[in-house]
Amino acid sequence: MTWLVTDGRVLASADVVRRGHRRHSPLTRREGFDGAVVRPHCRWVHTVGTSHALDVAYLDHRGAVIKVVSMAPRRIGTPVVGARTVILASAGAFGRWGLHLGDVVDVTD
Repeated sequence: MTWLVTDGRVLASADVVRRGHRRHSPLTRREGFDGAVVRPHCRWVHTVGTSHALDVAYLDHRGAVIKVVSMAPRRIGTPVVGARTVILASAGAFGRWGLHLGDVVDVTD
């Protein structure tokens, strides 16, 4: 099990996806989901193929949140300069978790 942690506080469980088709399947197969999807080595995302809105956090090389957006279904985002990792969750999740710009997120096993 992988967890998202900031300031010693567990935010959510996470599914880390890395390659090929599997990078997209956790989101396109779900109508909404608990937890998060983490995409390392990623600077942009899209919601083509999803039927629900997503919260998207872009992390820099230290794991600091440098941008947070909410994306409607069937949209294409733009690359975020400095982003190295993207965290995706169901719309409204970041508010419930208390995730904010500047937080440093650790992805731990």
